[in-house]
Amino acid sequence: MSRVSPTLEGFRATFRVPSLTFAEIAWRWTIGATASALTLYSFFEYLDSLPVTHADATLLSTRQPALIGRAIAHIFHGTLSRAVVAALLGSLALSFLWIIAASLGRSAILRGLVEHFRSKFAEDIPADAPRTTNPRPLRVLAALNFLRVALGLATILAVLGAALLAGFASSDAHPKPGLVFFLFVPLAGFIGIAGWGLNWLLSLAPIFAVRDNQDALGAISVAVTFARDHVGAVLAVSTWTGLAHFVAFSVATTAVSIPLTFLQIAPWRAVVAVMIFMTLIYFAFADWLYMARLAGYVCIAEMPAPQIAAPVLLSPILLPPDDPAAPRIPIQTTIDRDEPILSDLPGLANLAVET
Repeated sequence: MSRVSPTLEGFRATFRVPSLTFAEIAWRWTIGATASALTLYSFFEYLDSLPVTHADATLLSTRQPALIGRAIAHIFHGTLSRAVVAALLGSLALSFLWIIAASLGRSAILRGLVEHFRSKFAEDIPADAPRTTNPRPLRVLAALNFLRVALGLATILAVLGAALLAGFASSDAHPKPGLVFFLFVPLAGFIGIAGWGLNWLLSLAPIFAVRDNQDALGAISVAVTFARDHVGAVLAVSTWTGLAHFVAFSVATTAVSIPLTFLQIAPWRAVVAVMIFMTLIYFAFADWLYMARLAGYVCIAEMPAPQIAAPVLLSPILLPPDDPAAPRIPIQTTIDRDEPILSDLPGLANLAVET
């Protein structure tokens, strides 16, 4: 069996089955559009609910920075508690919607990828190999996505806790902002790396929930074993798609900033429209890269184990492979119990050598 590159096969799968990429873009953009619309609507509603008294208007008209700042603080403090409650409720609603949409989308996409690679490797897979998939993985996928949401919340709380913990190194009497900074950055970096690793593992587990009919904990366990047994292939797929994503982000950042140079000669609405269009192109390309990476992981899971040649037990001098008629020296496969070197009596081997 010829060697297969999971990275190339992942990219090929996105071209051969483009409907899966469109499905990924559809559910992701649905959540993004809903979140953006809800955020904008909440922001404008919050601005309309801000109370502006005559005293605030008087302070704003003084054109004194201290008085204007006091007026603005008083205005925004008016409905801040309701805004916080609305933000929490909106975040919970969006999280619930994301869990449902991600579970439905991931279930359909992973089924398509598994069927694609099983048909590709059908000739190399033994006939008695299990090929069952989970017919109803939504409950398991919803549990895994709920864990990802909980992990995101835990990461945010951990970063806030790290900030509070680092703040204890400084006081009003003896301020030490530099020490606080050097304590906070390593803690926040460690929390970010740990959160990223766990999130990656939880994003890998749905493959085995759909492919192997595992429950949530079983899918996580199989994902850990999969990453450990195929560390080279998994690292290759992640590295190449990650580098492509980094290059795309760099190019998109430069391309989006170019229309800003035409603000003085072009209408600002046209400039904003071009920037939004370029941003959407980048988001679509990023989703395509994510699909290629996911397809690469499924390819690694579905591809048969490579055929390893048996090790050569005889040297070419004892058993020349090119001359079948050459005399062969028989090899003793049993242990000689009378061999002195194998005895457990001290000095017996030396005695045998001396005699």
